[in-house]
Amino acid sequence: MTDDSMTSSPAHFGVVGAGAWGTALAQLLAADGAPVRLWAREAEVVAAVNADHANPLFLPNARLSPSIAATDSLADLASCDALLIVVPVPFMRGVLADLPAGDAPLILCSKGMEAESFAFPIDIARALCPGRPLAVLAGPTFAKEVAAGLPTAITLAAEDAGVAEALARAIARPHFRPYVSHDMIGAEIGGAIKNVLAIACGIVEGAGLGLNARAALISRGFAEMTRFGLARGAHAETLAGLAGLGDLVLTCTSSNSRNFALGEGLGRGESAASLMSDRRSVAEGAFSAPVIAAAARADGIDMPITDAVARLVAGETCIADAIQALLSRPLRPEGR
Repeated sequence: MTDDSMTSSPAHFGVVGAGAWGTALAQLLAADGAPVRLWAREAEVVAAVNADHANPLFLPNARLSPSIAATDSLADLASCDALLIVVPVPFMRGVLADLPAGDAPLILCSKGMEAESFAFPIDIARALCPGRPLAVLAGPTFAKEVAAGLPTAITLAAEDAGVAEALARAIARPHFRPYVSHDMIGAEIGGAIKNVLAIACGIVEGAGLGLNARAALISRGFAEMTRFGLARGAHAETLAGLAGLGDLVLTCTSSNSRNFALGEGLGRGESAASLMSDRRSVAEGAFSAPVIAAAARADGIDMPITDAVARLVAGETCIADAIQALLSRPLRPEGR
């Protein structure tokens, strides 16, 4: 794929992963009739997309373009000009290892951190797909709004300026505006940590702790995101932009966020296991929280909110004790 080929005609995109976000991205790219290949693991999703132009399992009530062709074979994506990778991080390594050979760019759209290796999607892709151009797509987005064509702005980050600009031009639509960045790790860190903080804010809502507490969590959570990001080489402006603060504000203030909704349930006293039993709604922050908390401890980075969420999701503490632990921390200057 060259920059010229992406500007002279619509790129042929493939989307790997047909959950809510993957399906919404496929619909975005196919809205003008461009062909899009959508890979799904579930046979019922493939059948529904191809026969009914719908994905009732993961994105109900969304009418999909007939130019989206679903498949359960990754080999069918071999001819695509670029691939959007939208599978959950715990399964990403296996899926990337099975991709057909090629040099098409990979746009990483999943948010999280791999357990044990502490690897972000960009790290996994570099190891398994050497030589492919890589980019990260992150920012304040609800899948159903993107699928419906509502106005959205997002960060598209790639180390290569030419790749970033070419991909941004290819995915831009009148209602979907990508802003180019070269800070891939910052975009990934913002997306991963905001999911954890959204669970915390949902707990505040579900437990009836008030708007003051939510505002404090958003602010102090952003401080945690910044500490972790800067320690790992992220740029402060990325963390303060769409992929960091922008996404944080969106997911911490609406029950449309799966992570916020999980937190609400926890705040009402429901168990994490029961809340996470529905495969149609994956709260990525529940998987990311213990991994990010462990990575932060290993690096000596103070992240008390993230650690509290990890322990609450694991059932290792109760909300009252977690709140007391946060409020009883030593007083310190705000900038720390």
